[in-house]
Amino acid sequence: MDIRPLTPDYAVAPQIDPQDFAAIKAAGYTRVINNRPDAEIPASHHASAMQAAAEAAGLEFVVNPVIGGALTMANVTAQAEAIATATGPVLAYCASGNRSSICWALAKAGDMPADDLIGIPARHGYSLEGLRPQIEALAKG
Repeated sequence: MDIRPLTPDYAVAPQIDPQDFAAIKAAGYTRVINNRPDAEIPASHHASAMQAAAEAAGLEFVVNPVIGGALTMANVTAQAEAIATATGPVLAYCASGNRSSICWALAKAGDMPADDLIGIPARHGYSLEGLRPQIEALAKG
């Protein structure tokens, strides 16, 4: 498991395994957001199996699948709501953590400077510079 904190309250990770939830809970996370569509992964990692494992470990689980290259504003809104309503730190995961970083950056547009929304994920290997126009447009909206 490779948790990459973007802020004290939000981290991203590449694909996690069902047995990782106890360690995620022990690390202080209270909610996990699954940004990975079931079509990309084996049945052992489908949302229903992951949700059962997360809840068994005492974690809240939110399903917000983001199809690669087809992110929607509904995804961004769902991510923002899942972050805002969490009772503690949130861990979001997808294949690499990139989609979870993108959702966070777009959800936080207007709350943080665009340079931070791009620069923080960049420290973890995620290049969001191409999203600058969208981040800036959302910040104005």
